[in-house]
Amino acid sequence: MQGILLVNLGSPKTPTAKDVKPYLGEFLMDERVIDMPYILRALLVKGIILNTRPKKSAEAYKKIWWPEGSPLIVISQRQHKKVQQKVDIPVELAMRYGEPSIKTGLAALHAKGVDDVLMIPLYPQFAMATTETIDVLAEEVRQKHFPAMKVTSFPAFYNKKEYVDALAHSIQSHLEGYDYDHIVFSYHGVPERHIRKSDVTKGHCKIDGSCCVTASKAHDFCYRHQCLETTRQVVEKLNIPTDKYTNSFQSRLGADKWLQPPTDATVNGLAEKGIKKLAVVTPAFVADCLETLEEIGMEAHEEFIKHGGEEFRTIPCLNEDEMWIDALVTWIKEWQNK
Repeated sequence: MQGILLVNLGSPKTPTAKDVKPYLGEFLMDERVIDMPYILRALLVKGIILNTRPKKSAEAYKKIWWPEGSPLIVISQRQHKKVQQKVDIPVELAMRYGEPSIKTGLAALHAKGVDDVLMIPLYPQFAMATTETIDVLAEEVRQKHFPAMKVTSFPAFYNKKEYVDALAHSIQSHLEGYDYDHIVFSYHGVPERHIRKSDVTKGHCKIDGSCCVTASKAHDFCYRHQCLETTRQVVEKLNIPTDKYTNSFQSRLGADKWLQPPTDATVNGLAEKGIKKLAVVTPAFVADCLETLEEIGMEAHEEFIKHGGEEFRTIPCLNEDEMWIDALVTWIKEWQNK
């Protein structure tokens, strides 16, 4: 029997330091998030970050927390419900960190008689710290607890027509009536070394401005290429001139070299150059979360105004957009009928 497992990032149970700390601990101790030897990672995370960051992060979560709970969880639950209403096989929801866990999701499907699972990591672009860590954990859980179950992971959908169409339509609808000067496509940041580690050719990715536009098998697992390609297809569909948009990367951590340019410096620099009306879209996420609601919708907005900007519009993630739900349903039905 077939079934679907939708998987997103996860969230603390509550916006308190008490619940943020174990969530951050699970997240940052993942070797595909902070990819350094265990001892060094433990010293950094358990010795420094978890003693200082939970309180600050909890305050940020409080700013965006909904009465129903974490926006990411609530939106994901709504996506799950809408998808289930449109397909005739069981659908479950899981989170890579926190609850409901991947084990919980697979167990729920198993209890319904499912032995053939299509797992859909809810990340448009592949990255070590998102798609890959979901795939690795799901396989560990499957082998240990559900060895007879088949789990197929849906590949990155950054360039799939249904996703690009839904994203372009959403951006266009939220920009209607807004005579923006510039639009920033802000993607979640990753260290440059993650790009090189994911290079299956072991030599293509130079991050030099040319490799992402030169055809290669590396692109199947290159986060930077996939981000730039998402933007390229969307701006082409919406006829956005080259001088009216910029790609950037947000949420840096530590002193390592991360993908450039950073979103904060990009937004501030545009304001200083005379851009008065700015729109920001975050295509690395399909559900609004701390990074979109607080980091962009609040922090970046405030800084843009401080640096001379006048109007700032945050374009919501796809969330419950019907075209996005229909995209998921289309991919599920195609898999069912293979």
